Formats: sequence, structure tokens, C-alpha cells
Amino acid sequence: MIKRISEFWRLMARPARHLSLLLLTTGGFVAGVIFWGGFNTALELTNTETFCISCHEMRENVFVELKQTIHYTNRSGVRATCPDCHVPHNWTNKIARKMAASKEVWGKVFGTISTREKFQNKRLELAKHEWARFKANDSLECRNCHEFESMDITLQSPRAADHHTRLLGTGEKTCIDCHKGIAHQLPNMAGVEGWN
Repeated sequence: MIKRISEFWRLMARPARHLSLLLLTTGGFVAGVIFWGGFNTALELTNTETFCISCHEMRENVFVELKQTIHYTNRSGVRATCPDCHVPHNWTNKIARKMAASKEVWGKVFGTISTREKFQNKRLELAKHEWARFKANDSLECRNCHEFESMDITLQSPRAADHHTRLLGTGEKTCIDCHKGIAHQLPNMAGVEGWN
């Protein structure tokens, strides 16, 4: 067995005598295009609401809640899907988020939130992770749709106009500081520091 592996390795490591450099280069380019196309296709397929709610944990918990909010149904017909709020749009940040999200697969494999009860018990922890991520990236996903510069402050309530101008406009706060629970129900916030 070891002899066969050794012979195979020598064969693969030996320079090509009968193939031209042009053929090897072209073959490498074509293989690269196929790999990149497959990778990008898989990336985009995992970046859809259909993929997100294919797990019953998401479909039966947070997706049900999203359907009750203005982000799902509203007068303008513009609907935010899971990736709109949870995956950055630009490629570099999207890849970083996908890599970080890969550890969420472990939760699926080990059934960390496989029932409503388990989900509710872990909800505050999960929410804190998302809130920290939004805080760290200055609510990047919110800003994909809601640009401060495009807001017509005169059409907002006096309280919202004041907060947006004073806090958001100066960079003192970011969207998630005030808008926790905008698309999903809040967890039990009893004992959470800074929560009224």
C-alpha cells in the first residue's frame, strides 16, 4: 500500500514531458474559473432566506417573529430578508461573516436550539452576540437600506428626529443601540445592564 502511494506521488510530482505550458496554463485557468464559479454559486445559495429558514430552528422561531414586523410586510412592499440584516453586502465583509457563521453549524449539529424551549433559554446569549456584531460594525447591515444622509428628519416624530440628529448623526450611537427587537422579539431583558 505504501509503495503504491509512493509511486502515485512520484508520478504526480514529476514534470510533464508531453503537455505544453500553454495547455497546462489554459487548463489551470479553466479549472480556476470553474472553482470560482462553483464557490460563488454556493456562497450565493447560502445567502438566501430560503436557505436560512430551511432549518426548523430558524423557521419556527425567528422567521415567525419577522413575519409580524414592518421589515416583512409594509406599505411600500420592500421586504428585508434574513441575509439583508445578517450578512454584509460587500464581498470581504460577507466572507468574514460567513466564516464566523460557520460555527453556527455546530449548534445545528448538536441541537443547541433544536426546540422552542432551548431557543428561548439561549435567546439572550444569541441576541447579545448579534447586538455586539452590529455595534462593532456600526450597524453596517442596517445602513445598506437606511442611510442617515437620506433620512428626511422633518417627517419623523420629534423624539426620533432628535435622537437621529443628536446620536446617529454624530456617530455617538449606532442603529442597534436603540432598535433592539425591531425585527425579532426581545429576549427576557431582566438583569441586562443598561436596559430600562
